[in-house]
Amino acid sequence: MTERKHIIDLAIIGGTGSDITLENVEEVKIYTPYGQTSATITIGKFKGKNVAFIPRHGINHSIPPHNINFRANIWALKKLGVKFIISPSAVGSLRKTHNKGKFILVDQYIDRTKRRTETFYEGGQLCHIGQADPYCEYLNDLFFETGESLNLNIQKGGVYICIEGPRFSTRAESKMFRQWEGDIVGMTNYPEVVLAAEKEICYCCIAMVTDLDVWAGECSKCGIVEYAQKCEYCGGKIEKRFVNVPEVLETMAQNSENLKMLLETAIGKIDVERDCTCHHSLTNALI
Repeated sequence: MTERKHIIDLAIIGGTGSDITLENVEEVKIYTPYGQTSATITIGKFKGKNVAFIPRHGINHSIPPHNINFRANIWALKKLGVKFIISPSAVGSLRKTHNKGKFILVDQYIDRTKRRTETFYEGGQLCHIGQADPYCEYLNDLFFETGESLNLNIQKGGVYICIEGPRFSTRAESKMFRQWEGDIVGMTNYPEVVLAAEKEICYCCIAMVTDLDVWAGECSKCGIVEYAQKCEYCGGKIEKRFVNVPEVLETMAQNSENLKMLLETAIGKIDVERDCTCHHSLTNALI
């Protein structure tokens, strides 16, 4: 990469609906110690801010969740000077109240991945990064207030269960995640959020509900209920519900304009000069 005269203020890692229109666009390829990023990074101007965009799953959505090079992506964004990361993510709902198309600003996660490298510190210097409150409160507040002003179905706070993928959950797993008080289930938020913390970057996950996952069934009398042999409310038969790729893609496409509107409105409000506790996350974390 050639040396740049300016610093990138913020980045979007995402896909459908998150590719906002930038001015003075340039494609940059950054070489990292961890291999290739998901794709070349698009940088440009948006409302006076220098913005970077990287498609998490690569061009044409070709990289499965378990093969995303999270370390390369985050390292490259830090190299560009990024201080704020916005991460739109498609998720399944674990709650009847989280309907398709709803946005949830995640504030907690539970890691259920199995074989992902989750740290930049693998020897020499040790890092025990704090993750009690993994997501940037400033960004969550800003996006929530913006979403409400746009009359979007948006919620501040929610627990993201991150599974390995690329398969969807079994019904038993989906019901277990509900018992763990999870709100949504997805495949990409971890370890992205942890790596951002290790690079002292503010991180915000805008989760968009695309399906109800497989805990749900449908009773002809009571509507959406947890799947069982009989409805716990009326004793009637419950029809199974399934998750499939066409449903997810259809919901994402339908809601892409709402996501783009949320991003375009909120990004202009971000104070990129603001100091945040997220920018000091390595304090007292290194040995």
